[in-house]
Amino acid sequence: MRTTTLSCPWGAVALRPQRPVGVPAAAYTPRDPSASVLYTVVREHVETFRVEAARLRDGQGLPRFVDAEFAAFLRCGFLAGGFARFRCDACRTERLVAFSCKGRGFCPSCGGRRMAERAAHLVDHVLPDVPVRQWVFTLPHRLRYLLAWRHDLCRAVARILHRAIGCHFRSWARQQGVRDGRGGGVAVLQRFGGSLNLNVHVHALVLDGVFSRAAGGQVRFHPAPVPSAMDMADILAVIVPAVQRLLRRNGLEDEDVTDPFAEATPLLAGWAAASVQGLVISGTERWRPTRLGDRRAPSAPTPPVCHARWEGFDLHAGVRIPAGQRDRLERVCRYALRPPVAGDHLYLTAAGDVALQLRRPWDDGTTHLVFAPVAFLARLAVLVPRPRVNLVLYHGVLAPRAAWRAAVVPGPSPAVAEPSETGTRPGMGRGWRWADLMRRVFEIDVLACPGCGGRLRLVAVLDASAATARILEHLHLPTGVPAPVPARASPATDDWVD
Repeated sequence: MRTTTLSCPWGAVALRPQRPVGVPAAAYTPRDPSASVLYTVVREHVETFRVEAARLRDGQGLPRFVDAEFAAFLRCGFLAGGFARFRCDACRTERLVAFSCKGRGFCPSCGGRRMAERAAHLVDHVLPDVPVRQWVFTLPHRLRYLLAWRHDLCRAVARILHRAIGCHFRSWARQQGVRDGRGGGVAVLQRFGGSLNLNVHVHALVLDGVFSRAAGGQVRFHPAPVPSAMDMADILAVIVPAVQRLLRRNGLEDEDVTDPFAEATPLLAGWAAASVQGLVISGTERWRPTRLGDRRAPSAPTPPVCHARWEGFDLHAGVRIPAGQRDRLERVCRYALRPPVAGDHLYLTAAGDVALQLRRPWDDGTTHLVFAPVAFLARLAVLVPRPRVNLVLYHGVLAPRAAWRAAVVPGPSPAVAEPSETGTRPGMGRGWRWADLMRRVFEIDVLACPGCGGRLRLVAVLDASAATARILEHLHLPTGVPAPVPARASPATDDWVD
C-alpha cells in the first residue's frame, strides 16, 4: 500500500492507510471488523480512556450508555457473539453471518445499514413523487450544546423550522388562488459536523410546494418556485425570534444560567462544550487536533444559492430533487441519515495518532485533522445519542396521524409487495431484511451459493453460547472476541479536561 505524506506546521507526517476501498464485487465477502482503523483505535485505547475518565472525576467515569456503546462496538461483526447460519440444500455449502451491535453512535457498519434502511423506507413509503427540497438549519455554538442534551428542544426547533417553511408556502399558495394548501416534510437531527465536532443541526427534506384537495376528494400538488434571497431572509426572520422565545420559556436565554448538564455529567459536558467549539479540550494545546494540508490564505467564499444567515443562525436550501428522480432522492436521504464516521476516511500516522480526512478541504487548505487516540475517543463519546431518542421526525401531511397522509404517501410498489426469499416482504414491518437491503444498496446477491450457484437458506440463528463456540471450533474459526488492550500508563494529564 502506498503511504501518503502531508505537510504540517513543523514538518511532514506520514499516513498509513487502511485497505484500499474499491467498487463492490459481485460476490459477497464478509467484512473483517478487526481490519478497520476505527476498531484498532478503540480496542487499543478504550481501557486507557475509561481509566482516565474515572480518574478525572473521582471515579464517576463515563455515562453508562456511552460505555455500553464502546463495549458493543468491540463485539460487532464477530461470530463468537452470535450469528445466522445459511445453507445450500444442493451442495451443503454453509455461510455464517455475524450479528451487529446495532449501535447508534459511531459504528460505521451499523450506522450505514440504518442509513440505507431508513432512506429506502422514506423513498418507498413516505415521500411522494413530487419535488423535494433539502433545508439545512444550523444554530449558534451555545445552542448546539444545549440541544445535545435536551431532545425536547430539538423537536421544538424542528417544528419551528417546518412551521416557518410551511407558512411561506401557504402564503405563496394563497397568492396563486390555492386555498387550504398543506405541506409536509421529514426532519433528521444530526449531531455531528465534518470534523467529528458536536454540531446539532437539522436536515429537513421538505415537499417543495403544497397539496390541495379538489371538489372530488382528489389531492393535487402545486410546486413552489425557487425561494429568493428575500424569501430566505423572511423565513429566517420568523425562525430566529421563535427559537429565542423557546429559550426564554425554558429559562435558557441567559448565558450565565446554571448548567444542569455540567452538574449531572461534568465529564461528558466538558467534552461536549469543547467539541462544539471545534477543539478536543479547551485550553490545552496537547489535545488540540493538528491540521494537515497545503496551507493557503483563505479565499473569498462564493455566495451559495438559497442561503441566509443571521446572528449565528444559518439556513440553506440549495438542493432540490425534481419529481421522478427517486434514485437521487434516496442518495440525498442517505446523506442526511449518514453515520458520523466513514471508515475509509480514517488513517493511522506513523506516531500512532488518528488522522481524519475531511469530506471537503477547508478554505485554508486543511485536508486532514490529526488527533491523539484518547482525545479522538472523547470526540466519539459526545456523539452518542441518549437511549430512546428519536432522531427522525415527521411533519405536516407526512405526520403519522395527518388527515391527508393516506392520500399523499406512496403505497408499496408491486416489486416491494412480493415476498422475498427470506419469506417476508422487504421494507415492511420493523425493517428491511439483510439480503434485500444488500441487493438494493450494493446490487449483491448474498444468498447466491458460492459453490454451485444455488440458493442459501436460513437454517438457524445462534446467540453467544457454548454451542456456538463448539460450532466455531469445529469449523476452525475464532471462538472468542478480542479483548481490549489493558490501560496504559499515561503522562501527566491533570489538565486533560477544562
